[in-house]
Amino acid sequence: MTTYDKKTLENLWEGNLSSGELRPIQSQFKDQDRFWKFLEYCQERVGWSDRILLPLQPHLFVVQKPDGRRVNKCDCGFEFGDYRQNWKLEAQVFVRDTDETLQEIYPPMMHCDPEWMVLREFYCPGCYSLLEVETVPPCYPIIHDFKPDLETFYREWLGKEFK
Repeated sequence: MTTYDKKTLENLWEGNLSSGELRPIQSQFKDQDRFWKFLEYCQERVGWSDRILLPLQPHLFVVQKPDGRRVNKCDCGFEFGDYRQNWKLEAQVFVRDTDETLQEIYPPMMHCDPEWMVLREFYCPGCYSLLEVETVPPCYPIIHDFKPDLETFYREWLGKEFK
């Protein structure tokens, strides 16, 4: 089994690897300490000390506060509230629901029909980083993508007791 150092994992996360470098990392068995190395890398790159429990996506993490609360937090420091709640409800949302707004990112005739589908862009209110995009029918409820079971993940997948 190949093991990867933190610098390689950083390049993986930042999208700085060629397809030739990326393919083996994706297809091989994961080294046992990869998650811990990646958590260490994430913790080093943020400007706050709350303990990262789980990276959700670029810029967004589940963290543990000193008082024990667990919240979704952007790397800029903005907190979206309890990690079990849908963080998107606290985000700034821009909905592309007209031909004009869709053509800002798609060429004419290459975008969806806004009567059938819209793009929702979710931005951090603290730093305005784009956190996620949903493609949904108009008026569709905001999707709650992921409600992690941290205790089970740590105990059964990582083999560590969750504290």
